[in-house]
Amino acid sequence: MSGRRWIRPLLIAAAAYVVLLTVQSRTDKQAGAALAALAKPGDIVMLSSETCGYCKTASRFMTEHRIPFSECFIEIDAACAESYRAQQSPGTPTLLVRGQRLVGFDPASVAKTLRGV
Repeated sequence: MSGRRWIRPLLIAAAAYVVLLTVQSRTDKQAGAALAALAKPGDIVMLSSETCGYCKTASRFMTEHRIPFSECFIEIDAACAESYRAQQSPGTPTLLVRGQRLVGFDPASVAKTLRGV
């Protein structure tokens, strides 16, 4: 009997999770489409680290949504490492969006910067 008490809350939690994933997917598609419409080649440069999971997520997002960007790795490319140091960035990913530094990847912040807001 006590096992049955968990079925209903578990089903509710599972349904809520599915709804959350659906909403997140739609939000990602909208954000990706907005960035793809705003960004031109050369607008976004991402300074990444080979071990940065957030960098991989940002790169995957921009690639999947066909957002033009270039990426360099601070451990491999000396010019990239120098650019990273020059930005005095506290971490990766560091995005240079039309020359403006953004630390971390937030599609809304990138879009706002591309709009010049």
